[in-house]
Amino acid sequence: MAAVALRLGILLLLPPPPPPAVKGVSGQSRSASATPQPSAGSGPTAPSVRETPRRPAASPTAPGPGQGSSPAPESPPTETPAPPAASPAAAATAAARAGPGPAPVTDVATLCVCDLSVAQCDINCCCDPDCSAADFSLFTTCSVHIVTGDSQLCTQEAAIYSINVAAHPPERIFKLVDQNNPSIFCIHATNYKQALSFIPPEMPTSQNFDSLLKQFEGITFSAESDVLLNTELDAQNSSDTNETARYEYGVPIQTTDAFLRLPAPLVSSQCSDANPAGFLVNQAVKCFRMIKVGNCNTTQALSMLFYTNSSILAVPKSSQLVNVTVQTITVQSLSGTRTLLNSSDVLLLPKNLDNQVCLNVVLGVSYSITYTDAGEITDAAVSFVLGTINTKMLPIQQNFEITFTQLNTKPVPLSGNPGYGIGLPLRAGFRPTGSGIIQSTNTHGQLTVLQSSSNQDCLAVEGVRTPVLFGYNMISGCKLRITARTECQLLVNIILNVLKGQNFPEYVASFGNSQAQDVLDWVPITHIQSSEQGLCQIPVSFEIEVKWTKYGSLMNPQAKIVNVSATVITTILAQTHFGSERTIQIASSVTFVDVSTPAEPGYKAPPTINAKLPFDFFFPFV
Repeated sequence: MAAVALRLGILLLLPPPPPPAVKGVSGQSRSASATPQPSAGSGPTAPSVRETPRRPAASPTAPGPGQGSSPAPESPPTETPAPPAASPAAAATAAARAGPGPAPVTDVATLCVCDLSVAQCDINCCCDPDCSAADFSLFTTCSVHIVTGDSQLCTQEAAIYSINVAAHPPERIFKLVDQNNPSIFCIHATNYKQALSFIPPEMPTSQNFDSLLKQFEGITFSAESDVLLNTELDAQNSSDTNETARYEYGVPIQTTDAFLRLPAPLVSSQCSDANPAGFLVNQAVKCFRMIKVGNCNTTQALSMLFYTNSSILAVPKSSQLVNVTVQTITVQSLSGTRTLLNSSDVLLLPKNLDNQVCLNVVLGVSYSITYTDAGEITDAAVSFVLGTINTKMLPIQQNFEITFTQLNTKPVPLSGNPGYGIGLPLRAGFRPTGSGIIQSTNTHGQLTVLQSSSNQDCLAVEGVRTPVLFGYNMISGCKLRITARTECQLLVNIILNVLKGQNFPEYVASFGNSQAQDVLDWVPITHIQSSEQGLCQIPVSFEIEVKWTKYGSLMNPQAKIVNVSATVITTILAQTHFGSERTIQIASSVTFVDVSTPAEPGYKAPPTINAKLPFDFFFPFV
């Protein structure tokens, strides 16, 4: 897909476009269009300086107008008032937002839409290369005053033609200027060279298939390297600031050579080594690789060194490195039996035996990345499965996996596969704008409720939470002592902090094995406020209701969460009820509701009898 950025604005607030700047070297554009104008040199696109009437040299493929014409005497330059200078801050902002322009592919100086005769000068065609200076002196006007490129671009190059009738003899004037598109909807930048061209796609054949596969097998298709999107420019500008560098969700993990590669089937089932591992994106993929057993010792993707020889950058664009250490090595025989080696300090490289059998081939790679809450990678470990293959096992299947664990926490196991298991904690998390689900590996960072204590003091149990377990209805509470001098709003904040905790999640996983990148497998928590009319309303109860259903086959139904609601119940605390001291009972509860529809047995439709009777079967009655 062509990546195109649109520049938007409000027409009434846009400043008037500056006069076009004359260029001595012709630019390029995509397509040509002719726009006749009433007079030459007038209008907002008129240049401020006039060039010599001699045309630039034409390319071999497209004849350039003006070749062979003799130079004419120049007229004094016409001065136009310069636009008011912008402030340095405004100029810096405009330069930062300008971004790169599209890559032009057509030279407007070599285009002539009125050149209709071959090897002859067309009357009043000022861009005809067959016309000489003597021919131009006989012209009364230019039939085509301006030739521009693509009209959708915000900035485009234009070739302007005019006849100076005041000169003796009359002469042709030619200028190359940059025009600004006054439309508020225009193409500001594009990174695809053929985005606005009507070029038929190249059909795959046996001759060009390999070249097309190299072009389109990566995570992104080939594009112009010298043209960047505005998003890339903004990312570069933000990296130049003094902000602390850190990894964010989905950002490729950088290494000393490029990025951490996690092979995956991108185009087909074949393994592609161009897939980067994203930060906090747990992945588990499998793909096939077609190899030659005799060349297994020279194929990089089959060796342990391919996955361990590059150090990971602790944070993007930093000099702090994290080495990838080998955690475990498991060896698989031809029969499929696996043996865990006692030592992981050995380096087992692929070994070819008579071009029939290959030893120590990488069949499985499992990365384990440890990170901090500041987005810094502190440790990286990898586990290998090395196997023995022969020619009958081709193509081989490789399994790749990557998991992330926060520092000083233990990874939380799945709560079911796929449905929830009774007594397992509900998996919850947050979803920042434009990203997947962020799930804490800390058990107490999941969906939790207030945990009761023996003294029933709310201030003493503040921050003490217990996870919500699937299928277990729970209720807990505490007591809060207040006085007449207690401020209402301060009291409300204290009670809500006790009931919800500091970080109450936004989403709950529908299944026990829902992945963080699958946003559709997560259910948002609906918040409900139940209150009475009054001056001081304080929350006294926090009720969580989880609705779940039986999903899948009747023989083995799986528990799936379909809705989660959190209700805060408040009550009025009247001023007349204050005494020297008063005790308020605070409660929190969790209820699981089975909303499964009754199972109904299904039967096949009874067979239909397609009987046909003769047309005179009921004769003579009918």
